[in-house]
Amino acid sequence: MKTLVSPRPRIDGLGVLFAAVLTLAIIGPLLVVGTWAFTEVWRYPSIIPQQFGLRFWGQTLGRADVWSALTLSLQLSTVVTLLSALICLPAAYAFARMKFPGRDILFFSFLAGHAFPKFGLLVAIAAIFLQLNLIGSFWGVVLIQLVGTLMFMIWIPVAAFQAVDRRMEEAARDVGASPLRVFWSITLPQAGPTIAAAVLLTFVSTFYETEGAWLVGAPSIRTMPVLMISFINNQMVIQFGAVLSVLLWVPSFIALMFARRVIGGGAFARGFGG
Repeated sequence: MKTLVSPRPRIDGLGVLFAAVLTLAIIGPLLVVGTWAFTEVWRYPSIIPQQFGLRFWGQTLGRADVWSALTLSLQLSTVVTLLSALICLPAAYAFARMKFPGRDILFFSFLAGHAFPKFGLLVAIAAIFLQLNLIGSFWGVVLIQLVGTLMFMIWIPVAAFQAVDRRMEEAARDVGASPLRVFWSITLPQAGPTIAAAVLLTFVSTFYETEGAWLVGAPSIRTMPVLMISFINNQMVIQFGAVLSVLLWVPSFIALMFARRVIGGGAFARGFGG
């Protein structure tokens, strides 16, 4: 009896090449910035730095404005994310489950703000905020950053609520469960992973938002991205920008690790209750 031997899988050389180029394009700049953050001397044409050290970390972290900007960025991101969830998630549920006049027009209007140059929209909003004395205020920056969260906190949760298995909800209603019980026990667990992803994306994008924070918050409100721009402009030292960039990576890294732990493992397909 002959034993069938499965043929060796062929290696797609072109695919491997494209993957290598893509990886280099993404990882390369990150490696360069990370290297500069721990470099004291790196002169052309040397491929590797002549001297490593933490001198610029000490100089950067020793500044009070860096810590105040980091604290302010975390506060803003938290407040904006919570407000966005409070406002947008009920709206997303209504768009996904209810029929009302102007529903489609209103739904696509949330996308319209992203179809035009963002800075022009922010300038128009800033002109209104100037009349309302919101320029240079914490809540002015919160409101301007809320505009940028609509894409994540409306469109993504709408898709999550629409993907919930209606048959499970109907079965629960048939055995006497109240609408609120059905929502908490069936709808929310199934939509939860996608909503959690939207919340994480909102937090991270708000933390890195620069244009609105600079346009509305200046000169009183300086977030980490705004501080990094002014820091580099005033002191043309590559290491300062590199250190601040590495600091800005930390919230994203924590968010991604949280997402991998809570949302990963096929959670998008099966929900939290699977």
